[in-house]
Amino acid sequence: MDSENQQRIFGYFIEEAKEHLDTLQQGILNLSSVVQEPETLNEMFRAAHSVKGGAAMLGLSSIQKTAHQLEDAFKFLTDNQIKVDQKLETLFLQGYDTLEDLIKKLQGPFGLQEEDAKKAMQAAEPNFAKLQSYLSSLASSDKKLPKTETTSAQPNQVKAASNLSPEFSSQVLEILKRMLQLFKQPETPSNRQNLQKLCKRLAQLGVGIKTWKRLVTLSYKAIANANNSYQTLAPVVIKEIKQASDQLQENADIAITPSPELQKLAGIKPTSTSTPKQITIKLEPTAAAKALIQAFDKPQLSQLVKLLAKATGKSSLLT
Repeated sequence: MDSENQQRIFGYFIEEAKEHLDTLQQGILNLSSVVQEPETLNEMFRAAHSVKGGAAMLGLSSIQKTAHQLEDAFKFLTDNQIKVDQKLETLFLQGYDTLEDLIKKLQGPFGLQEEDAKKAMQAAEPNFAKLQSYLSSLASSDKKLPKTETTSAQPNQVKAASNLSPEFSSQVLEILKRMLQLFKQPETPSNRQNLQKLCKRLAQLGVGIKTWKRLVTLSYKAIANANNSYQTLAPVVIKEIKQASDQLQENADIAITPSPELQKLAGIKPTSTSTPKQITIKLEPTAAAKALIQAFDKPQLSQLVKLLAKATGKSSLLT
């Protein structure tokens, strides 16, 4: 895989990371209210988790470690009743600033230099130590406050009914790292066969999840086609498998949809764009409302409100 193609993969990571940074920034700026909103807090946890995973896959250890520190801090908030004060917000913002600065340097003309990364990590370490210590002290002082039932589920917990192992995400990440290394090698039949073997291992990790198997099978077929260059394959295959893994980690029952680009590379006619859009809605009202707002535009939401109002009116007559 040439430097131009590798830069494309880094570009995908940066764009995704910037979206996660927005989620983290907004959450931290409203941390006092966010700690009372389990779904929002979980979104922040998942944002840090996704940045950590992408950075690990690309060998960006400084970004990986920084995101991991924030991930641990958000998990602590989900497990403990914490009363947020100005000091805690400041410590979280300082950790966020470190992550943002590292990603900005990665996006710069010279990339993230090892010396700059080391300096940033050395400067940030005392802050993260203070953050963990202060979180512990706040949790100790608030132990008498009961934890609400809505936060009982861990943010990275998958549904028990799924066949995903607890190590699913880390195992997928390790295989993707090996695939990246192979994509950097010459386009030989042997290397393609090794890539296909890794696809088979990926399929085995998600046994019982049909949409995951289909995505990996399409990746297998795309790699098998010698007309598809590594330069074309690498960004598409790596990105889609990584995103699918993150989605399954969040919700093991989610339906994964391969992109038209991957379907084309696999020699499959892309699914018609007229297929109705599907979304996953949780039973908790606030989370369900957020999912609907993100999925529909204003006219659709207006129509939905009318339908719900009509349905509510009818049901009230029966009670």
